[in-house]
Amino acid sequence: MSDDLVTLSVDGVEVSVPKGTLVVDAAKKIGNDIPVFCYHPKLEPVGMCRMCLVEIGLPMRDRATGEPLLNEDGTPQINFGRGLQTGCTVQVSPGMVVRTKTDPVEQARADVIEFLLTSHPLDCPICDKGGECPLQNLTMRHGRGNSRMVFADKLHMEKHVPLGDLIFLDRERCIQCARCVRFQDEVAGDPVIGFHNRGRHLEIATLSEPGFDSYWSGNTTDICPVGALTTADFRFGARPWELTPVATLSPHCPSGSNMTVSTRREAKAGGRSVIKRVMPRQHEAVNEIWISDKDRFVHHFAESADRLTQPLVRKNGKLVAASWTEALDVVAGKLQQAGTAVAGVSGDRLSNEDLFLFQELFRKGLKSNNLDLANGRLAGGDIVAQVGISSGSNLKDLGKGDVVVVVASDLHEEVPVWWLRLKQAAERGAAIVTLNVRGTRLDKYAKHALRYVPGEAVATLRQLVNQSKVETDGQSDDPIAAAAATVGSAGNLVAFYGAEGLTYDETESVAKLLANLLLLKNGDGHAGKKNNGLIPVWPHNNTQGAWDMGIHPSFAPGYKALPEAGLDAHAMYEGAASGTVKALYVLGADPIGDGLMDGRGKLDFLVVQEMFLTATAAAADVVLPAQSWVEREGTFTNAERRVQRYYPAITPVGDSRADWQILAQVGERVGLGKPALAASLVFRDVVKAVKQYKGMDYRSLAKYEKQWPDVGGDDLYYGGNAYENRSGLGQQWVAAAESGKVGMFEVAETAVKSSPGLKLVRTAALYTPGTLISHSAALLGPRMAQPTLSLSTADARKVGVADGNRVEVTANGMTMTATARVGDAPDGVALISGVAYVPGTAVVQIRKLQEEKVA
Repeated sequence: MSDDLVTLSVDGVEVSVPKGTLVVDAAKKIGNDIPVFCYHPKLEPVGMCRMCLVEIGLPMRDRATGEPLLNEDGTPQINFGRGLQTGCTVQVSPGMVVRTKTDPVEQARADVIEFLLTSHPLDCPICDKGGECPLQNLTMRHGRGNSRMVFADKLHMEKHVPLGDLIFLDRERCIQCARCVRFQDEVAGDPVIGFHNRGRHLEIATLSEPGFDSYWSGNTTDICPVGALTTADFRFGARPWELTPVATLSPHCPSGSNMTVSTRREAKAGGRSVIKRVMPRQHEAVNEIWISDKDRFVHHFAESADRLTQPLVRKNGKLVAASWTEALDVVAGKLQQAGTAVAGVSGDRLSNEDLFLFQELFRKGLKSNNLDLANGRLAGGDIVAQVGISSGSNLKDLGKGDVVVVVASDLHEEVPVWWLRLKQAAERGAAIVTLNVRGTRLDKYAKHALRYVPGEAVATLRQLVNQSKVETDGQSDDPIAAAAATVGSAGNLVAFYGAEGLTYDETESVAKLLANLLLLKNGDGHAGKKNNGLIPVWPHNNTQGAWDMGIHPSFAPGYKALPEAGLDAHAMYEGAASGTVKALYVLGADPIGDGLMDGRGKLDFLVVQEMFLTATAAAADVVLPAQSWVEREGTFTNAERRVQRYYPAITPVGDSRADWQILAQVGERVGLGKPALAASLVFRDVVKAVKQYKGMDYRSLAKYEKQWPDVGGDDLYYGGNAYENRSGLGQQWVAAAESGKVGMFEVAETAVKSSPGLKLVRTAALYTPGTLISHSAALLGPRMAQPTLSLSTADARKVGVADGNRVEVTANGMTMTATARVGDAPDGVALISGVAYVPGTAVVQIRKLQEEKVA
């Protein structure tokens, strides 16, 4: 038996578990559920609630010789001591004997339940937690059935306390287990709620302004063992047993967070199923059991009253309702009339099936390679295919001796799940190296935080890569040399890169340099090895899938180079303005609303496929209404190249259709043959065309296995209300470095160009307004990011701007208004957030609009 395993006995059943395992977890391994309230397997144990009291005995030894004392039958003598012990704080030891069902244990559990119920309200019939409540379940199992409490002594407290605009607290229901407080402190790193007062008057209070200011607040409702914490959009909305859970994925985040939507048919919706809540679905290699508030609350757009419900065709200058047959006939005819002057741009929130048929329509149906992402801010998908993080990797495995490099990205605002997982990796001992134009929240956990000025990112990273080749003792006053020494000594190396402060071409150079860093290490590089590789911080949930499907002017599906490249998105927009592009197909994107296009220009024909009447759709000749992701099935590929399924949860709105279905029907009209009848059949064609997806199908993507910790079962008191994953863990496709040698990438030396004036850099904000979030009522209001321009004190003084002033910002011909914030930017750089698009890294002009300040 391994020296790392400890064997003990729980109620007569032997179990071997790793050293350091807690008694409650060891018992769980053999299906023996020790009841808990305060304990959670993702939190540090505190032993507050005493519900897990058990009898623990240890083998007796001779004090003189140290030899074990034996009974007459040869079994070890066990000393159980005088009292009960908390199973959530005691670590297992060899020969330990645990008893969980004796009379003293049962008595203790009954006592704890009785104390908890002394002032707990009897509102189970109306409580949101009723039916999935640990306290309710454990009361039925261990409670006495009657109370000795004098009713007049019951303590009454407030029952509708807004901790923030998303989370409400019922203080009477709270049992002071501190799970929520500890989660925010230990896991989220946002200690914005805490205990106030003492004794029976102890209560949870918010410590931030605005209240409960965290991107993770919704998770506290999942792990709360009672109905004390509820979300604003679900409170008193439905009973748990009325809900139908459906597995889904994040429609926003490139991490591919696994989620479950709970639906219910409602009369007020005309008998349709509606989404009542969104909760985490366990995937320990992706998002564990946590989701950000954006993933939890930005789903209301799917049922927005503003959804498009039928095709629209422009007649006499106005968009009017039309049949699908008429609209599709017009689209196919006009696209064919444009000949080689046809082009298509796509968003990167759509499914792999949608994107594959989009490129099929253009490359095979219309014979055009003019195909690109509408707002491709980040290059390097082809490089990720070579040295992306290896299959089987898990960020949860990173720890002491490992290094993570993060370049040009604010993960807390862009991909909160990754920020959370890197924070935890740093706490396990991993070294974080950040390289950015300004400070981010990850710097708090970084061993080295490096800076670059706009235009010098590639040169700065090149220094880091070159110096990583040199063996040193790590003792250097040069921050780059010190960081390079850390990187050079990495056991495992993972590199993230984004686009903050970079041009598109610079992001490609950064990707190549990081790839070379992974290929270094004296010829035996990190690339291709488990827990090593490159991860792009894509802007949306399926940007990786868009690259895989060939939504690129130079690549066909599977990264096959095209003999003749088409126009990129920027060239298409210029062609629309000049008239060289005659017809443009916009799929799930809003280039006019995002400032990428200045109106429809001189286009002869514009077709938009969307859920809402966006600015681009309003300028179109034909608008095709698409379904949301919860109305159909499909696949997304996350930035770690894991292909995952999602499933239909609600009835489609109006006469909308799935994007792949619309594209297949247009394709039929331009000669591509009969359309596929199901998304699974489209995916079958994807697998044939994309070699990296070989061996995948909808059944293999739906395979799952038991994960640890054990959550989502009947014992909700242990892991909370996150759903167990029974709908599929997905499949990760293999990067080239895993199966063969990859050569170093050439990165041309470029002169650093410096120009006078303030440089404008767009920074990410999680709640930046956009097509989806702007139609999700739960986050409308103070949480929505507003255009904000951050300046250093010196730069603000130079341009005559004070904190709170409204300003007009002009860069590269684009003008926007924003509120000035002074003191939060490096000298020489103006940071703008709360806007969807800024054209490159440009010299900015700032003009104060008024003397009044915005608080």
